[in-house]
Amino acid sequence: MRQLAFTVLIGLAGLISARGAEAQTSWIQLEAHLSPATAEQAAREYDVELDNVAGLTIGGGWYSVALGPFETDEAQRLLAELRAQGRIPRDAFLTDTSIYRQQFYPVAGTALSATPATPAAETTQPEVVAEAPAPQPAPQPAPQPEVVAEAPAPEPEPEPVVVAEPELPEETPAEARRSEAQLTRDERAELQIALQWFGYYRGGIDAAFGPGTRGSMAAYQADIGAEQTGVLTTRQRARLLSEYNEILSSIGFQTVRDETAGIQIDLPLAMVSFDRYDPPFAHYVTANDSGVRVLLISQAGDEATLLGLYDIMQTLKIVPLDGERERRRGSFILTGENADITSYTYAVLANGHVKGFTLIWPADEDRRREVVLERMRDSFTPLAEFVLPETVGEGALDQSIDLLSGLEIRRPERARSGFYVDARGTVLTTAEAVASCDQVTIDEAYTANVVAVDDGLGLALLRPRDPLAPMGFARFTAGVPRIASEIAVAGYSFEGALSAPTLTFGTLADIRGLNGEEELKRLTVVSQPSDAGGPVMDTSGSVLGMLLPDPSDSGRVLPADVSFAADGLAIAAFLSRNGLAPAAAEQGDILSAERLTKIAANMTVLVSCWN
Repeated sequence: MRQLAFTVLIGLAGLISARGAEAQTSWIQLEAHLSPATAEQAAREYDVELDNVAGLTIGGGWYSVALGPFETDEAQRLLAELRAQGRIPRDAFLTDTSIYRQQFYPVAGTALSATPATPAAETTQPEVVAEAPAPQPAPQPAPQPEVVAEAPAPEPEPEPVVVAEPELPEETPAEARRSEAQLTRDERAELQIALQWFGYYRGGIDAAFGPGTRGSMAAYQADIGAEQTGVLTTRQRARLLSEYNEILSSIGFQTVRDETAGIQIDLPLAMVSFDRYDPPFAHYVTANDSGVRVLLISQAGDEATLLGLYDIMQTLKIVPLDGERERRRGSFILTGENADITSYTYAVLANGHVKGFTLIWPADEDRRREVVLERMRDSFTPLAEFVLPETVGEGALDQSIDLLSGLEIRRPERARSGFYVDARGTVLTTAEAVASCDQVTIDEAYTANVVAVDDGLGLALLRPRDPLAPMGFARFTAGVPRIASEIAVAGYSFEGALSAPTLTFGTLADIRGLNGEEELKRLTVVSQPSDAGGPVMDTSGSVLGMLLPDPSDSGRVLPADVSFAADGLAIAAFLSRNGLAPAAAEQGDILSAERLTKIAANMTVLVSCWN
């Protein structure tokens, strides 16, 4: 984009004014950028068609492209000629050597110390290279732009107005239309892209200034306090493109060819930087406090490997629960969003390798994410001959049950137990387990809806969103259990760290609560908080109740082995009220611990609350 930043124009204009009377050499200033790579690319493009092209720094983090040096008369003539031919931007202007600090293009160039060029003397510039050391102090007044802006003397104050007007006048609508008519198709498209970026323009990028584009220009003019003509002046176009270029510079796209991971992709390297390999990921961590992170995914494998990755990725904190999932043969897409981040993951099976990427972005960021994501998707290229070795990196030295390849596994806010109460997979658990949850899962694999709650009894009923066919479900005892008889509580005592429920044995201390509550049973058993919601069984495997959380009575501390269960008859009534027919258990024999464990494993589930 060959437009000079508006703010730079004003600053440079003031500086030129302050020094114009003593300038002996002149330059034709073409454009300026915040990105050195962008400026160098622009300089190379000008160098194909023009002579005396130089890339020069001008302070404040800006990199300029200019022609020169020339004697002032020759510079003025050449400026008018090149403008008329359309070979340089219309907002190009004259400046002097003192604003420049050092040359970055061509590398080791000496334009700042060269003799001003004239038509007859242009070919003599190479001979001046040897004299470069002598006049080198010329660019030393590096702080001068800042000094001019901060000088207490009144002299500089009127200068920006006086000098800037001839270079970038505030045109009339007719003049603005004439200058606009000289824009190339690419320049017109650039304006539409910039207007679209800032939300003013919503049409297609066609370089045609129809009603939609005109309306967006008028909206932009309104926001900057200008007359709403729908035709941008040269100065307004420069300002718009400068603001747009500044945002693009904050992204810093660069093409990364990672032959270790076997991926080529454009990445926002002003926002992320490479950190490490931790198979199957290459980690790019946040840079410059951007809050952005990137993973490149690379591992050898087949369709089963891809599907395994699909499941594993959803257990990571970087893939929030709330988001769309799309799985196809040979590829998948995962999106997620919460109060902190949004993430996008794409993976594909190609040439016997699983390749992909994840972009993690702060939740409150602007639409730069859309541009970055589109660029990453468009540029993503698996390199068939390379794949990330499983032995690369040092991830194996820092293993943890809470980490997967250096990424934190998402943990639920709380985990409790529950059990199936019918053949369709309906689950009974505690009301406390599902209170204030954004999402509830069964065995961390199946999302469930809370369909009924009885806060008085402490019961909650869950229905899985997808049909389930459990191996077993509860059958409730019809009689009154005998006090002091042996019982067993099944539950996920360690919040899912083990793949199966734990069976804890104890005794039935009383068929009522401490205050005579008929709907409670008192147990003597040492249980864990995550056992709450699990079935309480007798020695025949029949369910006589559900374990409740420890009472939250801060005025009393009960012995560690005192627990309470919701009574089986109260549970049966709750199920009946909600359209379920609880199954009754037949009179059975005393079973071995191994047999009870199998019955418990078939009906007990892990209930997780996610936020």
